[in-house]
Amino acid sequence: MIAWLKGVLREKQPPWLLIDVGGIGYELQASMTTFSALPSTGTDVALFAHQVVREDAHQLFGFAERSERDVFRQLLKVNGVGAKVALAILSGMDAATLGRCVLEGDTTRLTRLPGIGKKTAERLVIEMRDRLGNLPGGGELGSPLGGASGNGATDPASEAVSALIALGLKGPEASRRVSAIDCGSLASEDIVRLALKAMVK
Repeated sequence: MIAWLKGVLREKQPPWLLIDVGGIGYELQASMTTFSALPSTGTDVALFAHQVVREDAHQLFGFAERSERDVFRQLLKVNGVGAKVALAILSGMDAATLGRCVLEGDTTRLTRLPGIGKKTAERLVIEMRDRLGNLPGGGELGSPLGGASGNGATDPASEAVSALIALGLKGPEASRRVSAIDCGSLASEDIVRLALKAMVK
């Protein structure tokens, strides 16, 4: 099981990133929380990892902090929540906000996230209540990686649309969400985070 990776960040296009570890390229998916903490490409980076092994694929997920990975793992235990949905949840809200939604039974806010229907939100609230002690306490997940965001992409808005689709939104909805944001000089990962946060307000 791969639990941690340290190497050179070669590529990043939300939700995907590529890390060169001793000449071997590891492709990972990451939440927008982690993306916002990534340094520039060509820079050293270290991430906690979670590996999912299935018959048809081996997938790696990267996290800036151990606490974010812990929440991801707790989400995977919820019936009906897979890796894609867990990543979308962590992209749209931090652990403290998720904890509040669970404690308050706020299924409405949860259903605004991509891939979360009413039944899944209700299950998430019920099943995560028992696991709240395993969630990190308070505050937004940290960003120990530092460094500048942005990867020199020529069209961050288009990349943001693609990332939102990869996180579970339909194409037209993803485009509409990105169009509603004043993208300016924002990096694609920042656009995605703003779009997701707007969905759960």
